[in-house]
Amino acid sequence: MSNLVLTVTQVNTYVKSILEGDPRLQSVYLTGEVSNFVNHYRSGHCYLSLKDDQSAIKAVMFKNVASRLRFVPENGMKVLVRGRISLYERDGQYQFYIDDMQPAGVGAMQVALEQLKKKLHAQGLFEQSRKKALPPMPMRVGVVTSPIGAAVQDIKNILNRRFPLAEVVLCPVLVQGEEAPSQIAAALDLINQKRAADVIIVGRGGGPMEDLWAFNSEEVVQAVARSDIPVISAVGHETDYTLCDLAADLRAPTPSAAAELAVPQASDLLAELHIVRATMIQNMLLMVKQARHRLEQVEKSRIFQHPQDILLEKRMLLDQISNDLVSAYHRKLFEPRKKLAEMAAKLDALSPLKVLARGYTVARTKDKTIRSTEDVALGDTISLQVSDGKIHCTVFEKTSMGSENK
Repeated sequence: MSNLVLTVTQVNTYVKSILEGDPRLQSVYLTGEVSNFVNHYRSGHCYLSLKDDQSAIKAVMFKNVASRLRFVPENGMKVLVRGRISLYERDGQYQFYIDDMQPAGVGAMQVALEQLKKKLHAQGLFEQSRKKALPPMPMRVGVVTSPIGAAVQDIKNILNRRFPLAEVVLCPVLVQGEEAPSQIAAALDLINQKRAADVIIVGRGGGPMEDLWAFNSEEVVQAVARSDIPVISAVGHETDYTLCDLAADLRAPTPSAAAELAVPQASDLLAELHIVRATMIQNMLLMVKQARHRLEQVEKSRIFQHPQDILLEKRMLLDQISNDLVSAYHRKLFEPRKKLAEMAAKLDALSPLKVLARGYTVARTKDKTIRSTEDVALGDTISLQVSDGKIHCTVFEKTSMGSENK
């Protein structure tokens, strides 16, 4: 036997043909734990390893397979996969090519539901603080559901029975199937854009989890959460719960119950109206009685019995005011005159004329008052001021105190 020299590619191609030629390796079921999971965002292919307690095997899941999964594989998740074993020639590594994947022990839909619930909860879409109160008396009720199901008839009947004044605004949509989520979300957005309702009921009748799945879609949950109009979620029966229920402002166990919660009972409103009417009548009668009593008290008062007394009192008050004004006028007029007279008397007492009247005189030369014998000389002409005139004299003699000078 001769020794052949082969290339690496030839070896890998040969080994690959052996693996792919074994029918037992072309449809294999494996169970293991996901590790090293990578979702290649450009190609859409997923790369991972499947391992148990002792071994691991590389695996790949192409885009067309990954797009059909209802859940996102995560590291540590135990899965059941179906596929084939082959060899990747470029790296010379054999690996498992996955054609289908299911969570081990739990349905794929349940895993997908829990994963989406965790994601939306982290975004705060289920917070109680976001919930809006329902309007007490909505005049327009939006209904987003199938137009041919029993749910829409139940809702209409109950709304008409409880509160016939409310208008039903129906937005017909598919409630299951691939197109259902986009139709439901679009209907919710349209009602909000048009402000076509005061409250919205969204839902459908009961069914298996697969039939209710549209109400677990992220598209519908986001539309419910961003609605400015309060939303009542009524999906399935009492035991059915969806993510739409968690995002809605109120969850009703059935579509019929949603209709009950959406509007008040007209008969209850009428009963309350009768109570309010009776209360208003009673209050008005009491007000009339109290007003009549006050009127009787006024009629018995002194002003109505003796109106002339009020006039006399006002006249007395007017006289008193008049007297006060006259007194004030006299005080303002005569007090200044009295003060002026007193000041004049004081000035008159200090007048030099008073001194002259008592026999004194004032001697003056031409330019000054004579205060001393030194102010004049013999032969000077002086004037003497007396009380009734002047006397002109000539100085012929001066006598100082204690001596004589001629």
